[in-house]
Amino acid sequence: MSIHDSWALLRQFTDARIALGRSGASLPTGEVLKFGLAHAQARDAIHQPFDSDALRPALEALGLETLTVHSAAPDRATYLHRPDLGRRLDDESRAMLTRRKSDADLLLVIGDGLSSHAVHRQSVGLITALLPYLDTLGLSLAPVVLAHQSRVALGDDIGEALGVRAVAILIGERPGLSSPDSLGVYLTWYPLRSRIESERNCISNIRPEGLPWDAAAFKLAWLLEQAFLRRLTGVKLKDESDNPALHGVVKPKINPKKAPH
Repeated sequence: MSIHDSWALLRQFTDARIALGRSGASLPTGEVLKFGLAHAQARDAIHQPFDSDALRPALEALGLETLTVHSAAPDRATYLHRPDLGRRLDDESRAMLTRRKSDADLLLVIGDGLSSHAVHRQSVGLITALLPYLDTLGLSLAPVVLAHQSRVALGDDIGEALGVRAVAILIGERPGLSSPDSLGVYLTWYPLRSRIESERNCISNIRPEGLPWDAAAFKLAWLLEQAFLRRLTGVKLKDESDNPALHGVVKPKINPKKAPH
């Protein structure tokens, strides 16, 4: 017989596993099954192949050219066991990008990371919301690069090969048991393979249930404006986009503090 938990009302406010109740000395069967499903969804998100071909038509419909590259990790198993290989391009991809040198201001990289499911669900929506801000800032775009078996630092390797001024990599975050489709964005000014983590800015938990596309696009646009003004990113560039007194030419289309969750 399942025992009622008076904390159950709190469950409407969070996806965290609270107030699960119990049946005898164990969890109710329904909660055990839900946990098993969430665990399976997280595992599937990690192992689901990145279908870059499926993203290309939507990006081209936005007027964006695309290029496809691979990291030095030849397959998913190697990628998971050798994170270092996911941070570097394979030789063929680097040679191709070097031939495509660009003087663009910004490069957008879409990388599978640890959740291609997140990339498939969130990346095009975020880019669609970002493009008007890029027009406002007057930033030119390099072709969007679709990167297979990618870690965050791969964006810097790609950016250096292309010769752009800044790179933002949109990448699938490590799946949680309530968020297998969360996207992260990492922004680097003047990307180089020698860049370290403290030289990047991160926007995380981009998904309808977390930070919505419009709010994330404004944060990224704000950071881009400041990066180009100050010629830096990372710990020296604090995200103060929620302070209207510090807004420049980009203004939020919605109030990020009141973004729906």
